Amino acid sequence: MFKLFFFITTIAMISMSSLAIAETAPHNVTSVTHQNVATKTVTLSVPGMTCRVCPITVKKALESVNGVRQVSVNFDAKTATVIFNPQQANVSELTKATKKSGYPSTVKKQISHVSKGVK
Repeated sequence: MFKLFFFITTIAMISMSSLAIAETAPHNVTSVTHQNVATKTVTLSVPGMTCRVCPITVKKALESVNGVRQVSVNFDAKTATVIFNPQQANVSELTKATKKSGYPSTVKKQISHVSKGVK
């Protein structure tokens, strides 16, 4: 009987502490600032992609780089197109990420632009 009481008391204490943490969280956490953000788009040539699973690995490697906003991998063309914030990432980091995942890449095309977005 004591074990059951201890278990219920512990659960209640955990629930209450979670509630207290949730109540003290700042209410503006979800606020978003819209402003002009410079982004770059780069298309990487990834010739080592030889099977239909390879693009998944390449995409995950690129998405793991801080500052990457969007990744699109084309298996047939053997390319990966990446949109990223140049203040947070650079092309060298992107090619290092693909190489580290087993798929060396080179720059095929680069474009810089400013877009209305979220920083």
